[in-house]
Amino acid sequence: MFLLALSGAAPLNNPKRNSEMENSVCMVAGVGPGTGSAITRRFTASGYRVAMIGRDSDRLANFESEIEGATAFPCDMADLDGLIETVGAIKKDLGPPSIVIHNAARSVHGAFLDLDPDDLEKNFRVNVTALAHLARVTLPAMLEAGKGTILVTGNTSATRGKTNWGYFAATKAAQRILAESIAREFGPQGIHVAYFIIDAIIDTPRMRTEWFPDAPDEFFVQPSGIADEMYHVAHQDPSAWSFRVELRPYGEVW
Repeated sequence: MFLLALSGAAPLNNPKRNSEMENSVCMVAGVGPGTGSAITRRFTASGYRVAMIGRDSDRLANFESEIEGATAFPCDMADLDGLIETVGAIKKDLGPPSIVIHNAARSVHGAFLDLDPDDLEKNFRVNVTALAHLARVTLPAMLEAGKGTILVTGNTSATRGKTNWGYFAATKAAQRILAESIAREFGPQGIHVAYFIIDAIIDTPRMRTEWFPDAPDEFFVQPSGIADEMYHVAHQDPSAWSFRVELRPYGEVW
């Protein structure tokens, strides 16, 4: 099943902050009202300072005011030069991130002969090229520290092409392969890279009311559940690292 949207999550109650994380920076690229904000809440709750990258400056400002430890860095990830500048600002203001999360996605779908090939290029820029730039500008500091984590949010499209979804699936498959290549090259140097295949519809009001009004609760995956698992993988023992992580609700048929 395709991941159709990033979704909202209820605010987490802040547990006791981990003093070991107080000076650690997590950068989340692609923060909206769903998975991105849930990831931000999960990592700040454990003491991380989280740099939020997203297109909507007003939305990010609201998150910044609501979430202790989160800082807004508005940027359209399709603007690659702007993205590099934004990461530079994050490193200057907060320090080099020890955890980098690529959560942005661009999707154009429809009948193959009706689609504009330019949209394939635009999908690729956000889903793949932006990941390459994020890794290139953050890996050097991780290598110097001898440790670091890069997590990528993917979905079922990364493993198969379906009717009307070719432009999206092609870029998500490329994204998965790029992440795997980075993982194989830099894993032996202490950098943990993992790819998350979300095989579900993420729970949002829009998905509930407009797309799947009759679907039962077990049909949806919760953004907070995704965020919890990403936090877990980011802190795995180095002797047992995951790369490909598949998440789906217990009611999903697969």
